[in-house]
Amino acid sequence: MNRREAEKKLKTIFGFDHFYDEQWNTIDLLFQGKKVLLIEKTGFGKSLCFQFPATQFDGLTIIFSPLIALMRDQVKGLNEKGINAKYINSEQTPAENSQTIQDAIDGKLKILYIAPERQENQEWIKATRMMNLSMIVIDEAHTISVWGHDFRPAFRRIINLVKLLPQDLPVLATTATATKRVQEDIEKQISDDIQTIRGELIRDNFELYVIKVNYEDDKLLWLAENLSAIEGNGIIYTGTRANTEIYSRWLEFIGAKTTEYNAGLDANSRKEIENGLMNNEWKAVISTNALGMGIDKSDIRFIVHTQIPASPIHYYQEIGRAGRDGKPSKLILFYNSSKDENGIEEDYKLPKSFIDGGRPSLKNYIKVIEALKQEQLGERQIIKATNLKQTQVKVIRADLIEQGIVREVIYGRSKKYEYQFNAPELNSTSFDELRNLKLKELDSMLEYINISSSRMKFLCDYLGDDSHTEYKNCDNTTLDKLKINPKNETKEKLLEFRESYLPELSVESKYSKLVDGIASSYYGVSSVKNALYRSKHEDGGDFPDFLLRLTLKAFRKKYGQEQFDLIIYVPPTESGDLVKNFAEKLSQVLKIPISHNLIKTGVSKPQRVLKNGYLKKDNVAKKFTYSQPKEILGKSVVLFDDIFDSGATIIEIGSALSKFKVAKISPLVIARTVGGDI
Repeated sequence: MNRREAEKKLKTIFGFDHFYDEQWNTIDLLFQGKKVLLIEKTGFGKSLCFQFPATQFDGLTIIFSPLIALMRDQVKGLNEKGINAKYINSEQTPAENSQTIQDAIDGKLKILYIAPERQENQEWIKATRMMNLSMIVIDEAHTISVWGHDFRPAFRRIINLVKLLPQDLPVLATTATATKRVQEDIEKQISDDIQTIRGELIRDNFELYVIKVNYEDDKLLWLAENLSAIEGNGIIYTGTRANTEIYSRWLEFIGAKTTEYNAGLDANSRKEIENGLMNNEWKAVISTNALGMGIDKSDIRFIVHTQIPASPIHYYQEIGRAGRDGKPSKLILFYNSSKDENGIEEDYKLPKSFIDGGRPSLKNYIKVIEALKQEQLGERQIIKATNLKQTQVKVIRADLIEQGIVREVIYGRSKKYEYQFNAPELNSTSFDELRNLKLKELDSMLEYINISSSRMKFLCDYLGDDSHTEYKNCDNTTLDKLKINPKNETKEKLLEFRESYLPELSVESKYSKLVDGIASSYYGVSSVKNALYRSKHEDGGDFPDFLLRLTLKAFRKKYGQEQFDLIIYVPPTESGDLVKNFAEKLSQVLKIPISHNLIKTGVSKPQRVLKNGYLKKDNVAKKFTYSQPKEILGKSVVLFDDIFDSGATIIEIGSALSKFKVAKISPLVIARTVGGDI
């Protein structure tokens, strides 16, 4: 098929008059049965490069994509054009996924989108042998490269399928974000005979700004005073789920129409918010980076990052969701350069913690190996044995299997991992190198923040686009700097918000008498954090009275005029009488009797030293009892503690007290943590 013939069909099926040259070059190579890597900027139209040829091939095109929102959106669009397309992912029931697989086997589909993790499913593995395959597509192909910014071990199994296919079966890998190193790794994995098409990455409609701040509150204050003046609708990215809630509530408090979005929401809520974003229902959606990938919206007018991404690659990808219609779009990045007691800049710590989780250090690999040398363990057992986070264990496990040090064994329905007899020595070179690369990428993000030259040129150079275009679209070239200079009334409004917006403690359970509780603040608020830290770790004496005022306000807002029989407090692990003394003050002001009869029955570690929820739960299991059980029979009690982290302590005490037939347990704490920030 020549280009003229193809463009006639393009007009009929998709409504477009012509292909871009690079689109046609890609499609032409696929028609010839070639393997192609296409690196093009977000909004270029990469999806057309596989959707169009898929409609012309006789059999089925499988598209591996990590983006559920993209699957949903593109399948809907294809079906509306009369193209038979479906997807397989975690949003569907097992029965729906099985039916989709059968439709693919029966030749009822032209296009099938699938999440790469599904390849570990035996039903899928068997089914691929019975499908009439015409083309394989690896969308977001940087995910198969260990050097990529979003590498996922399960995605490497796509390559296993590719290598089983006939040599002349076309394969297309697409990405907007591949450094030269990632490009070479993808090429090496897919085929010795692969052709790469790389386009220009510059987005000259972008307006790039960096705003340095000295306090976290400065970000909230700037948005309050400037968000309404930014044209159109957009996305505000935060680093944690809790911050999506804080920023959204603050902006609502000052009258902006916003909503929050994160991976913790159920599928229906996520769909509703995605649809609302498409229809401009909100000035801004406040989100973790869970939102945006695969959302086909051309007129996002601004993107604000309240926390730096882990690398310039991440940043380019996330801002690439704006301005796909070519009109001016503002990209604003905040950076808190204030330093903690260890001299580390505040906004450096969160992305560094993500690197520590995603690319564990050598000592953590050794921990897993030593644990598996003792006995076969399942994933949860490894997590408990090593005091590592689940994300770390998944990465380590995949690396050890790949090196032949560990193997997967199946016992009935359970999966375990065992150390291999005569296993090779751990080769740490590759993942030490990778960890160092991730840290270097984070340092490059800091370099982006601090440069005095063109920000767009920095990003393009970093991503391997060395074209000689002029780059004058940032606050270092032709645009005025954005500065922090909040008005006193805005500061007062924020103080009012801090005292009225109180974090909920979601602990309610049908298995105990616990109800959802309240905290007076998030731990990360500087004045609260500093006061708690001084008292607990620097011999600063009792918690100060301003924390008492905040906690009383939280109590009255949550529990109003409810009647309580007792205040009970959590016995200490290492903080002496701090919690007891504070609880006594609460008792005096609220005129609720205090009890000292909740006691520990065993030794436990401070929860902050434990890195995963399993160990936090085990640490406090069966460690509490009540020495005078008749005292709480049928009573309504307030359960007080200073800091709420995982919630394991409160939940365990709730379970223990419920056995003594307490009527109701209402938790009250000074501060709730965000993402393990104690």
